[in-house]
Parts: sequence; structure tokens; C-alpha cells
Amino acid sequence: MERPASPQMASSSPDSPCSCDCFVSVPPASAIPAVIFAKNSDRPRDEVQEVVFVPAGSHTPGSRLQCTYIEVEQVSKTHAVILSRPSWLWGAEMGANEHGVCIGNEAVWTKEPVGEGEALLGMDLLRLALERSSSAQEALHVITGLLERYGQGGSCLEDPVPFSYHSTFLLADRTEAWVLETAGRLWAAQRIQEGARNISNQLSIGTDISVQHPELRTHAQAKGWWDGQGAFDFAQVFSLTQQPVRMEAAKARFQAGRELLRTMASFPLFSLAGGITAEVMMGILRDKESGICMDSGGFRTTASMVSVLPQDPTQPCVHFLTATPDPSRSVFKPFIFGVGVAQAPQVLSPTFGAQDPVRTLPRFQTWVDRRHTLYCGHQAALELMESDQDRGQQLQQKQQGSGAGRPQGHTRAAGQ
Repeated sequence: MERPASPQMASSSPDSPCSCDCFVSVPPASAIPAVIFAKNSDRPRDEVQEVVFVPAGSHTPGSRLQCTYIEVEQVSKTHAVILSRPSWLWGAEMGANEHGVCIGNEAVWTKEPVGEGEALLGMDLLRLALERSSSAQEALHVITGLLERYGQGGSCLEDPVPFSYHSTFLLADRTEAWVLETAGRLWAAQRIQEGARNISNQLSIGTDISVQHPELRTHAQAKGWWDGQGAFDFAQVFSLTQQPVRMEAAKARFQAGRELLRTMASFPLFSLAGGITAEVMMGILRDKESGICMDSGGFRTTASMVSVLPQDPTQPCVHFLTATPDPSRSVFKPFIFGVGVAQAPQVLSPTFGAQDPVRTLPRFQTWVDRRHTLYCGHQAALELMESDQDRGQQLQQKQQGSGAGRPQGHTRAAGQ
């Protein structure tokens, strides 16, 4: 069918809200001996996000792998993964693998121009890293290696008007976390071995760089962004001088998220431990006052994820995913890698093969219904809730207008 006009299409303006937030807590900030990971995926309002389980696999040497837009070389073995992804693309906004590695990504714009050609999306890089790594640090090496070879680019929205960006990543495993921020093929990374950390749609690594692209500083100096003297502040050097609206809004969310983490990390539930739990992370993801739980025009929080990664390797990692919009009105459903685990059909979107608008050229000229069973049920329940609320408000207004329910002692006496 032809693609209808919608708020989603209008939202592809470069200055429209485009946001995400990722969080991690590493002991002693966590209330238990575990790393706790969380992410909200903020995407176009009508976009459907599905939860996909992909088992481990063995692959023929020299085989190729089709990602969203381009092919890359396949590896001999891939790990089992659980992915929360916009259902039209190959990669994912967030996910985990069987070794307890979790990754979330964010859109970011820097002084490095966004390429016009199609390459790997940041979401493709995320999935490739989960399939090919057994630790957060190894995942970082996978992403940076693929970035160096293939670059990043291509439209990140299911829309005939291209909308592209670069990515930052939060990577975590049972023992630590990494923040990886990119600018084109260049990058800087920061290791997090204790405490709490968050990222939003902005560069946040300053002078505390743990590892970086070998040409990062020389490139910045050649461009005249850094004089080569003194400390090298990645965020300061590579951030845009004039921030677009979407990134100005991210500053407030980043500060609010950091304060929420700081407050909970310093509120111990047990001796010698912080106060951050999976429930606390879910509460942060549901926080609408800060904008972390987004509902703004053409964009909203379309899916959320929280993972508990115990430091004890004998204990299983538990991943909670909504597969539905608005975490404040969604249930976090648990998932554990184990024998017999399989795809839940209720959270799997329909497929359209070669006729999919992402496959036919020019792309995204038609529209298909990607809603899965759980999404449809969730939206029906939401409409019913909102209808009940509207009726309740109308009844209340009617009662107030007629004087019904007015407290005794405040009725005006006759003749007064």
C-alpha cells in the first residue's frame, strides 16, 4: 500500500526530537554484586519494536552476511543473542548475548560530517558486536574494527526522507562497562570499573579517555579543532559549536539521569553497597518529568530494557524487555538464556521478504503493517485506558458544573 502521511514522516526533520538514554551501575553503586544495565529506545511514534531471539550458529568460511543496507564478511561462529529492534532493520537498538554482554546505542552529531552513502548503521554494529564477543571490551574491539573497515551511514528511519547520524554506545558485562563514542570512523572509549554512568545524545567523554583511535588527535589538530597543547577533551574538541535543538534537549536529560543515578547510588539498601537495583533502573526509565520516558510530538519511548548481570558466573543473567511503547505503561518481561529457549511469537513482527520497503529501491516508498501481537494488544489496552480516563474527566467536570459533590458548609444560604 502507499505510504500514508503521518506524524512519523514529519518528525524526520533534523531538529525534531531524536533521543535515547542508557544507564549502567557497577558495584559498589549496585545494591547487589551485579552490573545493572538499562536503556530507553526513543524512536518515531508509530514505529514497532520487536524482540528477537537468534540462536548461536556456525557459518561457512568466506560466507557473507546481509545487514540492513550492506553485506559484511561472516565469522565462523556467532553467539546467541536477544535483541530489541525496530522491526524493519537488521540491527538493534539494544540487546544482550549468552555471555552476559549488553549494548545500547545513541544517536549523536559531531563536527565530523555524516556520510551520505549507505554503510553499517550503529544498530548493525551493535548486533554484530553481540554476536561476535564474549566481553564488553571484546565488543568494543569488534565495533571499532568494523567501523574502520566499513564506516557508518544510511538512513536510520523508515522514511523516504533520509535521516542519518553517528552512534555512541554503552557496553556492559558481568564485571565492567565501557562508553564508546564515535565521530565518523574516529572514536574514543572510557572504561567504567565502578560507580554509575549514563549517556544521552551527546558526547560525554572528556579527558578521561581509556583508549582511542590512533589518528584521533592528529586528525583534530589537522582540522584546527585542537592546538595540540594541553589536555585533550574529546567532547569539547568534537562537539558541534552550534548545538541543534535535539542535542540541547539531550543535555537536560543527561544531567537528570546522572542525578537520578547519583542519588540512588548513594542511598544504600545494604551495608557497603549502593542503592541501584533493577527496579530502580525501571523507575528511571519510567521517569517522564525528566524527559527520559519520552512522549514528545512524533517521538516517544518505543521499547525499554533492563539487565542484571551477576558478578558470580554461576548465576544467570536476567534481561527484562518491554517490546511495547512507554515503559510507564508497560510490563518488563524477563528473559534468561538457557536450554530450550526459543522465540516468543507474540513479540515477532510479520516479514515481507523481497517486497519489504527497506529492500525495494528507492527505499521506503510504501508502507507495511509491522505490528506484532503484543503491540496490538498493548495499544488496544492503552486506548481503553485513555477512553476511561476521558470519561472520568468528563463526569468530574459535569459534577463540578452542576454543584454535585460540593462540600457541606460552603453552600451559599438563601438571601445571601
